Amino acid sequence: MSDTIRMYGAEWCGDCRRTSKQLNDLGVAYDYIDLEAQPDQVEVAAGIAGRKNIPVVVYPDGTHHVEPSNRDVSAKLQELGII
Repeated sequence: MSDTIRMYGAEWCGDCRRTSKQLNDLGVAYDYIDLEAQPDQVEVAAGIAGRKNIPVVVYPDGTHHVEPSNRDVSAKLQELGII
């Protein structure tokens, strides 16, 4: 388990840009894994998500969201005491 949020995404993905913007606007630190720049990570993200949809956001408690809404992300960050 990590204490860092990880987000798997790609620049062409509107949901990825939205989630990145939300995390940035909230001042939440996270590691961004660009699947275009790191194609070897595509299968890692798919393994976590169980499908090939992005973004995949992995939280410090080991849970994850796939294509989360802003409300989902905010709720999880509040649950974890990050915001």
